[in-house]
Order: sequence, then structure tokens, then C-alpha cells
Amino acid sequence: MRNMQDWNAYRDVLIGRVGDFSKQSPDVLRGLNTIEGSASKTGNLEPKVHELIALAVAVTTRCDGCIAVHSKKAVELGATHGEIAEALGVAIALNAGAALTYTARVFDAIEALPSK
Repeated sequence: MRNMQDWNAYRDVLIGRVGDFSKQSPDVLRGLNTIEGSASKTGNLEPKVHELIALAVAVTTRCDGCIAVHSKKAVELGATHGEIAEALGVAIALNAGAALTYTARVFDAIEALPSK
């Protein structure tokens, strides 16, 4: 079960499909590249930290494409398994915390129902 998906092949196919999309909507891809570039332009975070954050966000948004791309970048920038695990641990903790916080909204919604 270790290699449930061929992430390298997936990433290659994804990049190809994104290339196909960019031929149809080049401005959308240009806009995304502008956003991605501006996020790291300040230089306040080291590129490796930037990629660790991207991985945590990729997990919380359940984006396989993001996981494939940013895993590769993080490792290329020297991220260790321990650093990646810690970043993902933060993502897990935040998701659990967010779920707990949103349970209060469920009870608010229930209490807002008209009384019978």
C-alpha cells in the first residue's frame, strides 16, 4: 500500500494538462503565476519554509496536484521527512481545531430553529 499512486506520473500528466489549459486561457495561468510569485517576493520566508506551508495547505484543501508539485519542490529545497511531518502535523491539528470550532456553528444553527 506504500505507493498507492504514481505521484511522478501524476505530476507529469497534470503539468501537461495545465499546459493544455494555458493555451485556452493564458491569462488565468499568468494570473496564478503572478499570485504564486508575489507570495514569495518579500523574501521573509525561506523557500523551503514556503513549500512546507504549501504542503500543509495542500493537505487541508485536499489538492492532490498541489501535493504532487509541492512535495517535489520541498524535497528539492532540502526539506527532511521530519520537517514535512511537523508541517503536516500542524495541518492536521488545525483541521481538527477547525472542525471543533465549527461544531459550535451547528449548535447555533440548531438553536436558531423555530421552537415547536
